[in-house]
Amino acid sequence: MNLLINFTFVLRRSEPDNSSSVRFLIIRFSSIGDIVLTTPVIRCLKQQLPGAEIHYLTGAAFKPVLQNNPYIDHLHLFSGSLKQLLPEIKSLGFDAIIDLHHNIRTWSIKLRTGIKSHSFRKLNVEKWIMVNTKINLLPPVHIVDRYMETVASYGVKYDGRGLDYFLTPEEESLAGVVPEDQRKYYTAFVIGAKHATKRLPDSRITELCKKIQHPVVLLGGPEDKTRGEQIAQLAGSHVLNLCGRLPLNGSAAVLKKSSRVITHDTGLMHIAAAFNKPIISVWGKTIPAFGMTPLYDNSYGGFGAGLSTVREVQKLSCRPCTKLGFEKCPRKHFRCMKDIPLESIAGSNKP
Repeated sequence: MNLLINFTFVLRRSEPDNSSSVRFLIIRFSSIGDIVLTTPVIRCLKQQLPGAEIHYLTGAAFKPVLQNNPYIDHLHLFSGSLKQLLPEIKSLGFDAIIDLHHNIRTWSIKLRTGIKSHSFRKLNVEKWIMVNTKINLLPPVHIVDRYMETVASYGVKYDGRGLDYFLTPEEESLAGVVPEDQRKYYTAFVIGAKHATKRLPDSRITELCKKIQHPVVLLGGPEDKTRGEQIAQLAGSHVLNLCGRLPLNGSAAVLKKSSRVITHDTGLMHIAAAFNKPIISVWGKTIPAFGMTPLYDNSYGGFGAGLSTVREVQKLSCRPCTKLGFEKCPRKHFRCMKDIPLESIAGSNKP
């Protein structure tokens, strides 16, 4: 498909009313969790600003994250070059760009289109200081609060309703892959993460699964399929490997139907939070202080809700060693993951 057509006509829920609408382009190219964390901005802008027309530009690979979102009027998918993209952005007559990625690519878009823009605070300096000196200058706020700052000048405020993630009935039915006798109570265990240092070693995941006596469903992408098969084989018949067997929204449906979620710091963690599921999040090289812990609807406790339990090794002098993650521990000991007591994650085995 031609990029310009792909960009312009991916999703059109309503014809624009140029006489009254205020047209916004929200930009977040990646990744799954980061995009889910922008959903309060979409919802609040659409609901609190009369006449707001919401366009969202993201990477083509992340279409499933937003394709069902009713607050987006036009979903644009980017998979080409800025040379092709820029004329199309200019032609659509946006009143403002809400830059929730704030990288070199979005800087170029803002500079070369000349459209009024609002960019979120990335806190890169504060994160660098924390990683390299362990001096914590990070504000005690969630990243959603920083995202919401970008629309504050329009009188838009966070409504306390947490994150959004929408599934069609057909997508929800994909959770039926979990055997009927296991659906009443099961733990969804997200074993994947983009970087190896954000994951428990496979041997520890296997040991943890053995400690959980009720059904466990392993979730992850195609890259986790072989790992999942090996873990399930070693852990016992109560463990079902669905890594790489479902599309993203199928995995989301399994999360939605689960009784609780164990997860690393990864995208499915935020999807689980959007469904207000009890979450045990396991942190290695990165830290919750970066502001990306699970966020719930205020009726479930909001930021810092009791539904969310963080597991990490406190007072480890080398943490955090990065703001993103490495493929191997720089110190070669990997204590941030190896020293976490598994019993504290397994919890009660009683449904």
